[in-house]
Amino acid sequence: MKSAIDYIPPNSCKSLPGLFLARAVKSPNDTAYGYFDKLTSQWRHITWHEMLQKICLWRTALKNENLQTGDRVALMLGNSPDWVAYEQAALSLGLLVVPLYSNDRPDNISYILQDTESKILLCPGATYWQQLLPALNTVASLQRIVTIDDCQTQQDDPRLQCIDEWLPKEAAQGSHYSPTISETATIVYTSGTTGPPKGVMLSHHNILENCYAGLQCMDIYSSDVFLSFLPLSHMLERTAGYYLPMMAGACVTFSRSIPDLAEDLLTIQPTILIAVPRIFERVYSGIKATLRSKPPAAKKLFHWAVTIGWNSFLNKQGRGKWSPSLLSHPLLDRLVGKKIRDRLGGNLRIVIAGGAALSTDIAQFFIGLGLPIYQGYGLTETSPVISVNRSEDNRPGGVGPTLPGITVQLGEYNELLVKGHCVMQGYWNNEQATLNTIDKDGWLHTGDQAELQDGHIYITGRLKEILVLSNGEKVAPTDLEMAISLDPLFESNMVIGEARPYLSLICVLNTPLWEELAEQLQVPPAVESLQLQQVHQAVLKRVEKLLETFPGFVFIKNVSLSLAPWTVEQGLLTPTLKMKRKVIENHLKSDIDNMYKGE
Repeated sequence: MKSAIDYIPPNSCKSLPGLFLARAVKSPNDTAYGYFDKLTSQWRHITWHEMLQKICLWRTALKNENLQTGDRVALMLGNSPDWVAYEQAALSLGLLVVPLYSNDRPDNISYILQDTESKILLCPGATYWQQLLPALNTVASLQRIVTIDDCQTQQDDPRLQCIDEWLPKEAAQGSHYSPTISETATIVYTSGTTGPPKGVMLSHHNILENCYAGLQCMDIYSSDVFLSFLPLSHMLERTAGYYLPMMAGACVTFSRSIPDLAEDLLTIQPTILIAVPRIFERVYSGIKATLRSKPPAAKKLFHWAVTIGWNSFLNKQGRGKWSPSLLSHPLLDRLVGKKIRDRLGGNLRIVIAGGAALSTDIAQFFIGLGLPIYQGYGLTETSPVISVNRSEDNRPGGVGPTLPGITVQLGEYNELLVKGHCVMQGYWNNEQATLNTIDKDGWLHTGDQAELQDGHIYITGRLKEILVLSNGEKVAPTDLEMAISLDPLFESNMVIGEARPYLSLICVLNTPLWEELAEQLQVPPAVESLQLQQVHQAVLKRVEKLLETFPGFVFIKNVSLSLAPWTVEQGLLTPTLKMKRKVIENHLKSDIDNMYKGE
């Protein structure tokens, strides 16, 4: 049974720590967070009042460091009550929080710490410390490095301290600093796909208003349970999966890890999930792989269930006609759709997809199975949500209408421009980049091309990612890459063609599926076989089929295959797993040059 709506509006709390205090007063004995206790191997819960007591200890520890209002403090932790406690304590003291990705490269972390002149770093234990030590030695501003688990302080570094030594036994009494709503709360660094990351300055006002606008688009109840697994250093998770449920009084349970996500979904049975497309792509690939071994009748039943489910969805949305075939939907859903949803916990009523483009085909596939996916759109620079689909008007080919209080228009080359409460204060230490992004009239230039139809936004491409072939033809590579990723054989793929005579593809194959393909082609499943012409032809044939709905000039002529994954550690992906195109091109330059030999 749904609870009553219990929102705390921005004008009643004035700041992010003010929001937490208001929730702790309003719902002291309700569950705030769930987490897995590694010491006892059990799931535990903590109430809002208990969380407030925890924050007071962290606040005292930070006060003991003699920091000044406006100083920057960084944290690099997995999602947990400790992440929340550190951040809330810092905000309550007027400190600016700098979140870091725990999977980021040491040189990136060092760059961000130096750029912000961060004074404190909270990080995991010995393993991380050993990896970071060479980079941290160059950060002169750091006065304290606190490690939170596997704690070892044998290193001869006076800055290093274990969490048990750093946290006091009792909280000190004292008045709370109350940040004003217009003050900067956090500096969040962009992924840096095209250069060094830039620090986005977001105010308390930016984030609070973005949360409240989101709550006007979908009802969230205090009985709802969010499962948090995207890093809290990602603004989508931080705003929509942390502050928004706080504003609504809902519970957030922190997943153990991405590898444990499937089991955690079954255990926690969340009602709301915030996810990036890559999660759905992997589940989709897994389902497709499982279906291949099923008998023809089972395959036909599954595809029929998806088709009827999708047609039923369109009918309920008022965009599809009723037909007698829809009478079979309840039975097909019970036989197919419900079983898939049960593998995701069985209680999901809202699934928000954002952070990157979700393939329309994959969205249609899951919606046909009864999974309530709502695609949205935003940027770190917009706190981050600009738009999201609504339950009564969900068009998965687009990213929905704007949130209340946000205005969009199309600029030159159909670039999407944004204005409203969500727009950042600017880039930290980078006035020129700010001027390049926010024009004199206050419009933020997203860099994304779009169409506006019936109040809905449809992202059509990226200004800087359009490939121009040597014959003048223009191609949006992201569209092709999404289409190719529908085949689970392709673990990663990138289309090449800028100033080239034709398009080529570099890709990483899924190893088990490559071994199946090698068996079909009667070649050894060795890396060397990836160079064989018959393998290339077989892969190109699959790609051609995936791209058959594209214009005739969109034709992949050559391919370079690998089994070696592209990773963050190599610098080929951002911490949010977006491709660094130029870096990948440089990394695979010889392979790319070989594809164009003789042209």
